[in-house]
Formats: sequence, C-alpha cells, structure tokens
Amino acid sequence: MTAQTAPRPGRRRFLAGGGALTLSFVLPLPASAALPGSLENEPWLDAWLRVGADNRVTLFTGKVELGQGIRTALLQVAAHELQIDPGRMVLITADTERTPDEGYTAGSHSMQDSATAIRYAAGQVRALLHDKAATHLKVPAAALAQDNSVFRAPDGRRVSFSDLVAGSELHVRAGDTLPPRPPNARRWIGTHLPRVDIPNKLKGYLTYIQDIRLPAMVHARVVRPPAPDARLLGVDTSQVARMSGVLEVVQDGRFLAVIADEEYRAIKAARALAQAARWEVPPRPQVTRDVAAFVRSLPAQPQQVLARGVPAAARAAGKTLRASYTRPYQLHASIGPSCAIALREGSRYTVWTHAQGVFPLRRALAELLDVPESAVRCIHAEGPGCYGHNGADDAAADAALLARVFPDVPVRVQWMREDEHGWEPFGPPMVADVAATLDADGRIVDWQYEVWSQAHATRPGRAGNLLGATLLARPFAPPVPKPLPQPEGGGDRNAIPYYALPNARVTHRFQPAGPWRTSALRSLGAYCNVFAIESFMDELARAARIDPVAFRLRHLNDARAIEVVKLAAAKFGWNAYKRSPRRGRGFAFARYKNSAAYCAIALEVEVALDTGFVRIVRADATVDCGEVVSPDGVRNQIEGGLVQSSSWTLMEQVHFEAGKVASLDWGGYPILRFSGVPQGVTVHLLDRPGQPFLGTGEASQGPAAAALANAVADACGVRVRDLPLDRERLRRFAT
Repeated sequence: MTAQTAPRPGRRRFLAGGGALTLSFVLPLPASAALPGSLENEPWLDAWLRVGADNRVTLFTGKVELGQGIRTALLQVAAHELQIDPGRMVLITADTERTPDEGYTAGSHSMQDSATAIRYAAGQVRALLHDKAATHLKVPAAALAQDNSVFRAPDGRRVSFSDLVAGSELHVRAGDTLPPRPPNARRWIGTHLPRVDIPNKLKGYLTYIQDIRLPAMVHARVVRPPAPDARLLGVDTSQVARMSGVLEVVQDGRFLAVIADEEYRAIKAARALAQAARWEVPPRPQVTRDVAAFVRSLPAQPQQVLARGVPAAARAAGKTLRASYTRPYQLHASIGPSCAIALREGSRYTVWTHAQGVFPLRRALAELLDVPESAVRCIHAEGPGCYGHNGADDAAADAALLARVFPDVPVRVQWMREDEHGWEPFGPPMVADVAATLDADGRIVDWQYEVWSQAHATRPGRAGNLLGATLLARPFAPPVPKPLPQPEGGGDRNAIPYYALPNARVTHRFQPAGPWRTSALRSLGAYCNVFAIESFMDELARAARIDPVAFRLRHLNDARAIEVVKLAAAKFGWNAYKRSPRRGRGFAFARYKNSAAYCAIALEVEVALDTGFVRIVRADATVDCGEVVSPDGVRNQIEGGLVQSSSWTLMEQVHFEAGKVASLDWGGYPILRFSGVPQGVTVHLLDRPGQPFLGTGEASQGPAAAALANAVADACGVRVRDLPLDRERLRRFAT
C-alpha cells in the first residue's frame, strides 16, 4: 500500500518560521569551485544557521552526539567565527526536517565535515553582517567594534544581528573562502569549554532516548527467532492476547511482537509469546575456535589495493619474516540496549532514534513502510553508548512496523540485553597475513600484506539492512554487501602502512557472505590492521636488533608523523625505561585512515602469567589532529578509545554454541571493569592552528591494541598474535 501525503512545507520554510530572521546576500561562486566539508553537499547558509529575533543564533548539524562531545566542539567553532558567546547559541542535531543531510556520524568525520562547514558558514555570515552594519551605520567597516551580536560605531550608535537581517530571506550560497577575523578577535577554539551535554547526565535528567516518555505512549517487545534462518512452524497467540494489559499481538511472517500498556506487562507477554512459538532451526555453519581457519573458509573476493615497486627482486636480497594475526567476532556491547519510539498519524510517521544516520534510516524506513520519504521524520535522541552500527536502526524499524498497526499513539520498543548481544551486527572476524624482507641494514625492502574480512558497512539505506524487514511475510532481502573503497576502506582500512616502503603489495580479500550479520564497529578494519602492522613492526625491529621506536622513525618520511612518534616516546621516557620483573613496554603508531589524526601510544603493562591478568600501568598518547578546537574533548576521545580498545584486546569475543550466539549477557561477554582501566593515561596534543580539522574519534583504537600486544610480548617474552589476549590464552604460556 502506498500512503498519500498532503504537501508539507520545505525545510527552509520551516527554518524561516517561528520568528527567525534571515539574510539576503548573494556570494559569487564559480560553478566549478569545490566547497569545504559538508558544504559540498549542502551549500546554502540557511542550512547551517539562522538568527532569531532575540539575537540568538541557532546552528544545525546533520551529525549526532554519541558522547564524543561534538555538540560542544561545534558550538566553539561557530562562536569563534561569529565572535559571540557560545551560550547565546542553540545547536540542533540530526533531524530530517530541520538539519542538513550529513549521512552517518561515522569515520571520525564530524569535525572534518560538519565543523568545517559550520566554520565557513559562520565566518561568511559574520563577514556579511559586518559589511552590512558598516553600510547601515555609514562608517568604515574597520571602525566597527563587536560585542556579541551587536556592532557599534565609534560614536556609540549600534545595530544588532537581528536588525541587520530583519525582513530578509536567507538562501545564500556559501563561498569557498574563510573571511579573516579581526586582530582582536576572541578565541573560542583551542580552549576548554565545559561539555554542554554533561550536566543533565550527571544530574540524572531525562537525557537518553530510553528516558523519553510521551503522552499515551505504549510499550512493545519483539520476539526473535532462535536463529537468523529459523522457520516458524506455528504460534498460538490466543492466550497472550488475553493477558492483562496486552493491547495487540503482532505476527507478520516471522516477525512476532506484543504491545502493552505498561513495559513490564510487555515483557511478560513477550516471554509468553516466545513459549508459544514453535520453530525449526536448520543446521548452521559452525564458528570454530580456530578463527583463522574459519575466516579463510569463507568465500573471498581478492582486490589489490596497493602495488608499489618490484617486490620479487627485493625479497631475494634479504631476510624474510612472516606472521598471521586474527581478530574474532566482537560486539558493540552498548551499555544501554537499543530503543526507539515511533508514532503514526494518518500516513505520516515520526521516529525518535539513536541511530547514527537519520537520513539513511529515513530512506530505509520509507521503503519498509511503502511510503514516500517525505512521510517519515527521524529525530535523533542520544543513546547510552555506541560507536558503529549496533541495534539502534533495527529498534527503529521495530517501532515503525508496530506503529503501522497501532496508530495514533507513540509505540516504544526497548530491546533487552539478550536482544542486543544476540542480534546487533557484529564486528567481523579478520585475518591478516604479513611478510616483510629486511636488508643488511635493517630496512624493510619488501612488504606483502593480505587481509580477510566480512563487510564493515551494512548500515541502513535500504530496508533489507533492517533486521525486522528480513522477518516479514514478504521479507526484504539484505543488499549484497560491497567493500568500502579506498582511501578510507572497510576491512582494508589502514591496511596500507603509513611507512615509506619502496616495494609493497596489499590485498583485501573481501568476504560478502558469512553466517552472521556484520557491520561497522568503531574504527572498522583499522583496529585489526594497525594491530597486525604495528605488532609486526615490533617483530621486525627485534629481528633487526633495532629499538622499536628508532625502527619506526627510520621508515617514516612525514614530518608530522615523526614529531608525534618522538613526542610520545619522550613523554613516556622510552629511552630511560628501566625494566622490572613481569613488566614490559610497548609502542605503536598510525595515522587513522592515512588521512585523519596521527596517534602514537607508548604504554607499560604488568603481566601475571599464572592468572593471565594484564594490568596497564600507564600510557602516554600523542595526537596531531590539525587545529585543536576542544583540547579536553580530544583527550576524552583518545582516552576513551584507548580504554575501549584495551577491552577489545584483552577480553572481548563473541562465543557460539551449536550454531547459536552463547554470549548473551555480561557473564558470557565480559568487558573491561574499573579494575582493568589503566592506572594513568596522559594525552599530549600537537596543536596546528590554521590546519584542517582531522578526526580523532577512532584514532587510538589501532595503536592502543598494538602497543598493548607489544608490551605484553616485552613483559613475558612471548608473542601472541590472536585477539583477544585474554587470561585463558595467556595462562597457556605459564606452563
């Protein structure tokens, strides 16, 4: 069925309403000029900011707050360019009826794309207002002083932002230049500004999507099959329908759900519905404990992503070393299970979601519901923890499907822990084979690298990417996954070493099919690739009898990379390090995606082989992310990435039994506890004023894993190449 919708006002008309005052200037721009950041896709200034009648400025971003502090950083950028206090601004994040379409909040692109767009838009708006104020006050522009949203002439006459834009319409195309700021401009970037999202969280206010309570809201739970390909033989819904508080029992193919007036009643009804369903589970491929053998058994499509030099001749001239590294299936393990709320009013749907891409989700939901995209509005609300494609989009689809059959009231779907652990898309298992040849001087003269990986990108955009859509009586088939192209890549992200290697070959063996759904987990393939490359760099350094830091430096030719490596080593005290029993040091470096932030990490561990416990004693990280907007925000991202990567590296892996996920709770899938958090982490920033913003959100995952593995090898004299470096694996070396 195709729903009919009445015409609705466009987004820019929406922005202009509610007392908003806007500009009417035209900036000349050559048609061929490339615009910076997200301006390239949304070049109109009214998409990014507006001035209200009260002189407050509202900013719009298509990116979302995930706990990374982007709300604060974007306000700082706009304040810096507009020269007004951040407290005089309001930031609206991803909403398909209000904000620009910036795709997903992923790949450490928020600062590179959205902050850059806001910087240029705000700078150009201020320049236009400044020039118009000079004309209005009949004084030279250089004679004006600015006090927040007010320009003053030398004789005291004044005109405000709202005065200057009164009666105008804003539909101004942005330019590709950043107007200069006055010499006495206040600096709002590169300085500490308290996070705007933290106070409400600390005070326990209703901050997260799980906290939202809408009038007349009902509660729903979805009953999943025992396995993705299980066949529903039958289900008796009669007794469930008679349970107290149950408003609706929904069956559409294999999609089973209950809607109730209270949440606990929905939980009880869902449990009863699960008991009433009869399933047939066909035999499934077994995920063996031998990750390398399992991954290599899957069909692969080889693609060479780097071919440099003449490797065969180089291999004949030196000593060749080989190694293989593995990563298992891993979870996002969000502390709060996924949640969504959907409301159907007539033929229109409103969905509140913590998905990382509200516009791609809208496209998928429109296809799922068979309505025009204009009939679906997706509004982002924060969720408690996720970097990557977890269950948020699937929960939104669940809510939308249930709102379709239960209209006019908000339907809230809250996943349970077993839903999140059992049904979210996993981070895919990977295998990396690497071989390198050293010449007589200890230099790498040949490099051969192959990486096997399932898909890292099956996010919505199509209905078939949504879990619920695959269970319907008329199911949507998941689109065939495709590898993400270089230079960013997916499974081959950071597979091309950042080192100067004269002869090198890198092959990505992409695996489009596997027994379990996989998708983006923070840093994608970079986590495993940097772990493998930087672990192998240590092994090569040992074979060449060269200090690991010195070995890396002799293979780097990027001055910024060299500075990052040297500073991390110096701050750690690498050259003065004194060994002690059971302790070891490790070092690693990478430039995320070979185009974003530079990060080097040196850390010390203590290893107890009798118990397998690894304790991170201290860590020093050095970061170059271009011009630093929020120093504290960058440090938080690097520290958080290091802690999360430590949890992945030391503990995390999905367990399977008889073709089913066995790690459905925190007992089966333990994550790092407070006792395992590093005793001390220090992040050193290399600020580059005037340089482009470089993303930092995923810069530390790979280096942290490799530095940790290198430190463990240094402490116990045994190299472990298979993740995680858990207690069971390390205890084997004690005997």
